[in-house]
Amino acid sequence: MRQVVPKSLVFAVSVKLKVQATSMDDQEFKNRADQSLEALYRRLTAASDGADFEADFNNGALAIEFEEPPGKFVISPNAPVHQIWVSAHSKSYKLDWDGAANDFVLPSSRQTLTELIQDAIAKQLGEEVSL
Repeated sequence: MRQVVPKSLVFAVSVKLKVQATSMDDQEFKNRADQSLEALYRRLTAASDGADFEADFNNGALAIEFEEPPGKFVISPNAPVHQIWVSAHSKSYKLDWDGAANDFVLPSSRQTLTELIQDAIAKQLGEEVSL
């Protein structure tokens, strides 16, 4: 027998889960975002030696630039909402902190920040790049 759950209860549970997933103070977010972006920058710098892109980390934002085909990705923290935002391939991705993964994760696909960027670079260059 199928049970019907009232929409108000579903909404209340989803709001509570969202609050629990992002419940960190501003300083904790800043520390996690800085560490994640610095680690990604180190991986990108190492990978760029063998691939056709350049990474630049400036003022808390990370940019990845491509000559052929031309393109630019931007990865930056959004402190008010405690997310890391990625702009790549004319799309915007918003990653939340996931304590279980100990990483920023794209909710729709469960990809970590590094996995998302690795896939975006592969799509841009038409070849796999390991980060």
